[in-house]
Parts: sequence; structure tokens; C-alpha cells
Amino acid sequence: MKVDNMPVEETEKDIPKDEVDSDTTESKPTQKQPRRGVYLLPNLFTTAALFSGFYSIIAAMDGNFTQAAVAIFISMVLDGLDGRVARLTRTQSAFGAEYDSLADMVSFGIAPALVAFTWALAPLGKVGWIAAFIYAVGAALRLARFNTMIGSQDKRYFTGLPSPSAAAIVAGVIWAAESAGVAGEQIASIMALLVPVTGLLMVSNVKYRSFKDLNLKGRVPFVVLLIAVLVLVLIALEPALVLAGVFCAYGLWGLLGIVFKQLR
Repeated sequence: MKVDNMPVEETEKDIPKDEVDSDTTESKPTQKQPRRGVYLLPNLFTTAALFSGFYSIIAAMDGNFTQAAVAIFISMVLDGLDGRVARLTRTQSAFGAEYDSLADMVSFGIAPALVAFTWALAPLGKVGWIAAFIYAVGAALRLARFNTMIGSQDKRYFTGLPSPSAAAIVAGVIWAAESAGVAGEQIASIMALLVPVTGLLMVSNVKYRSFKDLNLKGRVPFVVLLIAVLVLVLIALEPALVLAGVFCAYGLWGLLGIVFKQLR
């Protein structure tokens, strides 16, 4: 019987499976499946920040605007901690980065927009919700651009106003006004300008200092310590007014930097 004239498919079918060269199977190393799971500790901080942002929306719906504003600041603190905890414990992951971005969208995008709308912008009708929407979409675009620019920009500067700082401006103004007994309807026109402008600053090309190059381990002049203590005392005395002033000044600082650069 001539095997040469036989089709290839038939010859392969006639070969028993147990006669296949064992070297071909043994030479292929068994690939270990990647372990599935997430790191608990940093994602707990991210979840807490998300919870605080969600609570801010609920508090605003109930008319507790001071609590809503404070909850946004708490989200800021927790958002700053999750990344540092991940780096210290070496538990960074792609999942954690994506989860953090989604939590930031709720805490620093949706929550400030809805709190501002409920507090002051609702009586303005279309103008009010459009102003809130501009802020929300600005936060979404800011976070998307930040994720795509990781590793390609100067770490000393942010391109555009960071979303936590933008949320702090809106929440700080609401908190300060509530502490002073000023109702949202009284400054609705101001908020209709402040909220969308803050949203546009997030997607602008204005440079803002990130302070990531600040060396906290090195020696500093004694006067720096005195200034830090003074700031803490002022925050303890008037937290709403001081925090609103600090973050509004930070928002203006980037714009003033452009003006100073043009005057040189």
C-alpha cells in the first residue's frame, strides 16, 4: 500500500493519538493563569471617597448643604490617601487606577454639579442646569485627559485645574455662604458664572502647580513652620471661609501666571 498517494488528512487521521511524539507536548511549558483579585487596602480608601461623594448628593437632596459641602472635602482627603497608600504598600494596579477615576467622577464631577444646582442654580431654569452640566462634562473630560497624559507631562504641573480643586472651589463657596447665612438664591447669578468657569478651567491648558516636587523630608526655615501652624489655626477657626479662599486663590493663580508671563 502506497502512503504517498494518500491525502494528507487521511494519513493524519490514521495515526493513533498515543503515538504522537511525546516531546512536542512535554516541550511546551504549562502557563500559570494570572491570579485574579484586587488589592483591598487602597480600594477601601477609594470606596470610602466614593461613598462620601454619594452622600454629598443625598445630603443636598435633603437640603443639608453644609454636610454636602463637607462630604466633598472628605472625599478629597480620602482620594489623596488611596494613591499614597497604594505606593507605600506597593499595591498599585490598573484596576485601582480605573476605579479611582470612576470614583473621582462621582465625587468631584457629579456631586459638586448637583449640589450647586440644588442649592442655587435650580431657580434659573435652563441656565442653571446648563451651567451645572458644563461643570460635569468638564470634570469628565479632565479625568479622561489626565489618564491619557500619565507619564508624558511635567510632574511639577497639572494641565488644567485638577478636578478635586475644582470641586473644592464650588463646595467651599457653598459652605462659606451657608456658614454666613447667605441663601443660594441670593448669589444664583454668581454661581451661574462660577460653576461653568470652573468646569472650563478643568479642560483648559492653564498650568497649575502640583506640589509633587515639594520635599517634606528636608530642612526648611523656621518661619515656614510658623506659617504652617498659622494656616492650621485659621482653618480651625473658620474652616469654611479659609478653605474657600485657599482654593479660589489656587484657581486664580493659574490665570494670573499667564498674565505675569505675558507681562515679562
